[in-house]
Amino acid sequence: MTPEFPDTLWIVRHGQSAGNVARDAAEANGLHVIDIATRDIDVPLSELGRRQSESLGHWFGQLPPAEQPQVLLCSPYVRARETATLVQQSAGFAGPMKLRMDERLREKEFGILDRLTPLGIQGKYPELNEQRGHVGKFYFRPPGGESWCDVILRLRSLLEMVTREYAGQRVLVVAHQVIVNCMRYLVEQMDEATILGIDRLGDVPNCSVTSYRATAEADPGSRLDLVNFVAPLIEEGTPVTTARDVPAGAKP
Repeated sequence: MTPEFPDTLWIVRHGQSAGNVARDAAEANGLHVIDIATRDIDVPLSELGRRQSESLGHWFGQLPPAEQPQVLLCSPYVRARETATLVQQSAGFAGPMKLRMDERLREKEFGILDRLTPLGIQGKYPELNEQRGHVGKFYFRPPGGESWCDVILRLRSLLEMVTREYAGQRVLVVAHQVIVNCMRYLVEQMDEATILGIDRLGDVPNCSVTSYRATAEADPGSRLDLVNFVAPLIEEGTPVTTARDVPAGAKP
């Protein structure tokens, strides 16, 4: 085991949110704007998202006490906080749990593209849409928003904190789709082409688990244990969803 890495690191995307449902409806109906009144920060889980979170909590609760999370790090966004709370409640963890919200785990900020569908972006900001497609999502930063690189920059300091403060412990992170992929980029020491290739394979399922275990091997990829693991939902008959949090496109 490498002493600078957690014994186990689980990275979970939040359950299906009301925003996911509204985005799917807007895109299916050819709308330009997603019909949701709240700030992205305040978007709650859907009823299905709550069920997904509870199913995941049951799986964590069935792990032996010596393998259950000791630390819970969570995005401050409502949908992530609700997921984390429901996982805790449903798991009934045997040991004490440290809960820490960290704004570095927040969703990627969309800036002026917030609440717009791909059609909305094309119609309202055609030149920006062209630039977005040319540059690609890894480096493109919408006005007032973030690129994947910006997200990775803040996650670098978070991962440094995790390895410094929670080395040898079992850490559960609850956040967002882009966070899951950007954490994979960092932990597995990927490059742009590799992570975008993974992203093109499909969206990260809601309440799926990607996890790493500390090893003595030098290869960071050897730590990878689970990828987009959704068996806890399937075993309880809870529907698996893969709704996007961000507009489609900009995939080089």
